[in-house]
Formats: sequence, structure tokens, C-alpha cells
Amino acid sequence: MISHAALISTLTFAPLLLHGQGTAPAAQTPAPLPAPVAPSTLLHPALTVVESTLNSVKIDKWKKGSIREEAANNIKAVLDDLKTNLPPLIAAADAAPGALSKSIPLMKHIDALYDVVLRIEEASRVAGPSDQSDQLVAALKKFGDARNDLYDSQQQSAAGQEKQVSDLQATIKTREEALAREQSKPAPEPVPCTPPKPAAKKKRPAPAKSPQAAPATGTQAAPAGNTQTPPAQPKTPQ
Repeated sequence: MISHAALISTLTFAPLLLHGQGTAPAAQTPAPLPAPVAPSTLLHPALTVVESTLNSVKIDKWKKGSIREEAANNIKAVLDDLKTNLPPLIAAADAAPGALSKSIPLMKHIDALYDVVLRIEEASRVAGPSDQSDQLVAALKKFGDARNDLYDSQQQSAAGQEKQVSDLQATIKTREEALAREQSKPAPEPVPCTPPKPAAKKKRPAPAKSPQAAPATGTQAAPAGNTQTPPAQPKTPQ
């Protein structure tokens, strides 16, 4: 099973792994989880009431007997636990909000503590004065409500983490399928490369002809190369 941290790391570096291997659909960023309520916020008000109520119990006014003795021992045990064992568990759960490895030990301890307070409250109905019994009933109810709130908070946090992991897994699967489709496509046919035509040579312009000199007289000069002497005329007899 892929851990939550491993999935986030895979999604972070997935674009680098897919670079140059085809275009995959853009991953949707998982919605951030709502910040879980700190266990101390849920428990401290109720635990304060429980501690105050147990400190106010006057066990000497209870009916003598084993019930009173057992209740006295339980009251002392709960008060000691509230001061020594419970604070480190609450601090550890507060330091890692939503981490079940820290919240489960706390919830197990709260359950055990609730059972002891419940026995004290039941004993007060049998051997204690009614006013003290009423105070213990009210303290127990407040403690029970806080315990349920802690359960609900941890359940919501766990459900949110499960959904986030499921969304990350779906995104990774989509990327892998897109990459597989890109790799299965046939390679495109190479485009033939036509060499460029050589540049046409420019013709040199013909040299300009120099103009011929005009004849000095009005008689047209004979063309060059045609200077034959005309035949002599016969003399007329006198």
C-alpha cells in the first residue's frame, strides 16, 4: 500500500519523469484538508470540570463501607492520572494533528479514564449525598460529550486523509495510463528533407559601347574597309 507521503512525493516529481515522453493530462491538485481540532481544545474544558468536581467530593460524608472505600481509591487514581499520565498523551496528539498513531493511544486512555469516573458516579448514587452525586453526573456527562467530540474529530480527519490518498492514487493512475498511450503510438514517418536549390548566378551587364566621333564635314565618311579607288574615266578626243 502506498503511503500518504509517498504519493505526494510521486506527484511532485511526476512532471519531471514524464518530460520528453509525451504529454500527460495536467494533475489536479488535491484539495487541502481542513485543519483538525487539537485534542486539548476538545478535552481540557471537560477534564477541568472533572478534576474540580472530584476535588470537591467529601468522601467522609458518604455511607461507610466497601463502596465508599473503592470510590475514594478511584478518585485518587483519577486525580493522579490527570496530572501525570494524561498530559503527555494530549501534548503528543496536539503536536501531530490528525496522526492516528498519536491520537489512538490518547483515545484508549480517555476510554479507560471515563470508565473509572463512571464507577465513581455510580457509587455516589448508592453511598454519597445527592448534591455530590448530581455534581458527578454533570461532570461525567461533560466528559462523555468531550470524548465523543474527540472521536468525531478523529473520524473526520481520517476520512479526509483517506479521500486525499484516493485522489492521489487516481491521479497517478491517470498519468501512467496517458504515458502508456503515448508510448504505444507508432513513430511518425520521417519527413524527407529536400536540399535547397542553388542560388541563380547573376549575369554580368554588357560593357557600354563608346560613341563614334562625328565627321568633321557634311560628307559622310566611307565605311571602314570599303576604300576602293573608282575606275578612271576615258578621255574625250579633241
